Amino acid sequence: MSSPVYLAIDTPHLDAALTLAQRVRHHVGGLKLGLEFFCANGHHGVHEMAKLGLPIFLDLKLHDIPNTVAKAIQALRPLEPAILTVHAAGGRAMMEEAKAVAGSATKVVGVTVLTSLDAPDLDDIGVGGTPHDQVVRLAALARESGLDGIVCSGQEVKAARKAWPGGFFVVPGVRPADGRAGDQKRIVLPFVSSEVETPVETAKVEGHFDLARSEQNYEIRKLCPHLSKSAASLRPKRLTPLSGSARRTSASFTMNRVRATSI
Repeated sequence: MSSPVYLAIDTPHLDAALTLAQRVRHHVGGLKLGLEFFCANGHHGVHEMAKLGLPIFLDLKLHDIPNTVAKAIQALRPLEPAILTVHAAGGRAMMEEAKAVAGSATKVVGVTVLTSLDAPDLDDIGVGGTPHDQVVRLAALARESGLDGIVCSGQEVKAARKAWPGGFFVVPGVRPADGRAGDQKRIVLPFVSSEVETPVETAKVEGHFDLARSEQNYEIRKLCPHLSKSAASLRPKRLTPLSGSARRTSASFTMNRVRATSI
């Protein structure tokens, strides 16, 4: 990867997604497209985003019987995603099938425990133990099933990385101190995740933004330590309010800081 930063675009609007990606394309190493974007724009939308020349992280979190997941991934192969997610809870056979049919250039990573879930939520669905326990269990299963890595929160990634030194880790739920947690329950601050050597960091900002000044408004260097000139820039800062005449979009985004040990 040329840069460890992936920009995740959470909007169903293709034009807004392209405008945002074009504004930051020289600061990121790839684009992360999730379920919201894919359901609205499908293969066409992914192809349009790929024209920017950046790797595509297709975050669809596939979870179904092995044959169905395998057929879905075969249908996605023409998109040539650099990274693709499946749910590790889908089981060994499903993950083995997923990795077997994915293209050789695609990293398949298993989602362990969503950052919107905590221990009571796991108990509600019949999963015993803590999120940490479940992440460790599913990380081991994903590794045995041949996947390239996992998705877990910053609260568990240190233990997961210790158990899987060569794994590829995606860590969502990284928020600035004054940022909104939204529906995320297991979150960490950007500088905390840096201290534990998080391979992937995410910072999400929501609201209305001026696309013409997106690089300044999103303050990439404030949220991504490796782009900062000093440690002081890690201190979270609020975005500058925009005037009523500014061009705006309600798109939200996530930036993933990736240091992949398996590449």
